[in-house]
Amino acid sequence: MRLGFNEIMEISKPRIVVLLVITAVTSMYAASKLVPGTPEPSALNHYYDKDIDPKMERTSKRPIPSGRMAASHVLIYGLVVSCISVIYGFFALNAVSAFFIAVGIFSYVIIYTAWLKRLNTSNIVIGGIAGSAASWAGWSAATGSMDLLGFLVGFLVFVWTPSHFWCLAMKIKDEYAQAEVPMLPVVIGMQKTSKYILGNTMILLPYSLILSFIPDGMGVVYTVIAAVSGGLMLAYHYKLTKTPTSEFAWKAYKVTAPYLTIIFVAVALDAAFHIPLF
Repeated sequence: MRLGFNEIMEISKPRIVVLLVITAVTSMYAASKLVPGTPEPSALNHYYDKDIDPKMERTSKRPIPSGRMAASHVLIYGLVVSCISVIYGFFALNAVSAFFIAVGIFSYVIIYTAWLKRLNTSNIVIGGIAGSAASWAGWSAATGSMDLLGFLVGFLVFVWTPSHFWCLAMKIKDEYAQAEVPMLPVVIGMQKTSKYILGNTMILLPYSLILSFIPDGMGVVYTVIAAVSGGLMLAYHYKLTKTPTSEFAWKAYKVTAPYLTIIFVAVALDAAFHIPLF
C-alpha cells in the first residue's frame, strides 16, 4: 500500500471539488458586490463505498478497490480533512460559513452516501443539498449571514442535481444494477427516467429565472445567460425522451454538466457588471 500524491488527488475527487469551489467563490464574489456592507469530504465517500466500487467499471480503479491505498488510510484522511475544513471555516471565515461547510459534509457522507444511496431512488435528489451548501458557505463568507438571494442562488445546485446525475445514471445503468444501487433508471427504466429528467429541467429553467425577479435580484447579464443555457438543456432533455438510450444520455450529460459552472460564472459576471432588469 502507498499514500502517493496521485492517490490523494483521486480520493479527494478534484473534479467535484473544483465545481464546488467555483460555486463557493462565485457566490462569495457576488455577495460582496450585491449585498450592501459586506472543502469536500469525498474521501469518506470512497471509504464507505469500498464494497460496491469493485462492482462498477466506473469506480473499480479507485485507490481502495485497486489496492493502491488501505481503506483505513482513506478513512483517516477523510476525517482529518473534514474536521480541518470546519475548524478553518469557523476561525478564518465565520460561524455561518463553518455551519454550511458542516452541512455539506453531513449531507454528502451521512444522508446521501451512508443512508439513501443504497436504499431509495431519491438518493441523489436529497444528496444535492451538499452542493448547495458550498454556495451558501461562499455567500455567507462574504456577508456573515444568509439572505433570500443567497439562499436561492445556492438552491440552484439542489434543483440542477437530479437532471445532471440521472443522465449519468442512464449512461451507466447496468453498472448500478450490478452493484445493486437503486438509481432511478435501474428501478423505473430508461424511458421513465428520461421523462423525470425533462420534468426536473422544466422546473430548473423557470427557477433559475426567478432570481431575476425578486427584490434586489440578478440583472440582465445573468438573466440572458440563464435563459440560453437552461433552454439548451431543456432541448437536449426533450430529445432524450425521444431517444432514451445510454449513448444519447451521455450526450445530454455533457450538456448538463457544464451548466452549473456557466450559471455560477454568470452570477459573478452579473455582480461585476450589474445592469438591473427593471
